[in-house]
Amino acid sequence: MKSQHIPRATIQRMAVYIQVLENLQRDGKNVISSELLARTCDVNPSQIRKDLAYFGEFGVRGVGYYVQDLITSIKQALGVDRVWKCALVGVGNLGRALLNHREFRLRGFHIVGAFDCDPFKIGEVVSGLEVVCSRRLKERTADLGIELGVITTPPERAQRACNYLVDAGIKGILNFAPARIEVPEGVTVEYVDFFHHFYAVAFNVTLGSQD
Repeated sequence: MKSQHIPRATIQRMAVYIQVLENLQRDGKNVISSELLARTCDVNPSQIRKDLAYFGEFGVRGVGYYVQDLITSIKQALGVDRVWKCALVGVGNLGRALLNHREFRLRGFHIVGAFDCDPFKIGEVVSGLEVVCSRRLKERTADLGIELGVITTPPERAQRACNYLVDAGIKGILNFAPARIEVPEGVTVEYVDFFHHFYAVAFNVTLGSQD
């Protein structure tokens, strides 16, 4: 990797590149030009070359990129070429949907522990996982080898869920709860807020209707 100071936007685009490349591979495409890849990803070719340059040298002049090699290289660069074991905290409607979402496991993110503080949910089996009391998260983290946490609680319980994860030594948290959480230095939090996308779509539709 050429630089540790890689823009967040580049990382997000790399995830898009992987998705597009995997779709192309399923369609039988073995080689792709930067122009076609850029068009499919809705960016310009120079942006793709710039993004990839952070991670090394890719492609063959006059040929393009070998799809499988590029998928492998990007996954290695992002650290997603292995299994990441995850704990999910908050087994409500969204939590259950994520537990049943097979794409997580296909992409190497295995949810191996489900936790909740609701006594009526504790002991229930959801998608093959027994719901465990959140207070036991620390002991279960060591047993299960958990490295990442997913928060799907109501907003007022997000910080408490976060505290359980941090106390268990989890260094990476994906927060679906509509609330900001505080974490100590060294812990990474990514926020997933569906309404950000709703707002963006609504704004663009509104803007388009004014033309």
